[in-house]
Amino acid sequence: MSVTRMLILGLVRWLEPVHGYQVRRELVSWNVEDWANVAPGSIYHGLRKMAEEGLLDEVGTEQDAGRPARTMYRTTRFGQEEFHRLLRKYWWELHQAADPFLAAMSFLPALPRREAVLALRNRIGVLRGHVDQAGAEMQGWTHEKPVHVSWLGELMVARVEAEIAWCERVLTRIEAGEGQHEGDPGEPLLAGFDEWRQEMDS
Repeated sequence: MSVTRMLILGLVRWLEPVHGYQVRRELVSWNVEDWANVAPGSIYHGLRKMAEEGLLDEVGTEQDAGRPARTMYRTTRFGQEEFHRLLRKYWWELHQAADPFLAAMSFLPALPRREAVLALRNRIGVLRGHVDQAGAEMQGWTHEKPVHVSWLGELMVARVEAEIAWCERVLTRIEAGEGQHEGDPGEPLLAGFDEWRQEMDS
């Protein structure tokens, strides 16, 4: 929720007075659902919640022909302080995003070697598709968004490209016979994990 709060407060601060639809539309254009885990539907709830907490002021309504009235918001002094607190928190702290793939990687030996190879090849293809899509979207950002938004896109692409390179290295090692996998000939799976088991028993 704190990331959602920072995004909403920061955007209201830049655009105020602004109504919820404008905030939602802009954040959706940033693809925040993908990289910040912010559901578009939570934005309206966040605005109302922060108004109740005194971080935002409701400063009237705006109504277009044939549309319901929309509440306009401004940041309060407390909202400005909360925004800067969260902004500095996320600039100075390192937070690792939760990724189910890391949990699956912990049990790599449970996959037969051939399946692990196919899974990594598939992941490489999916990641490359993501890079291509992001590159196409960033071409529009160059003309429509401030330059730092393009830098953000470059960071996201660089992270994906680093994972592609890692997948390719691991794929090569698995294909070369490194590691253990279910169905491999020779010693049974986990036969070489005696030290690990002893540590668990101690």
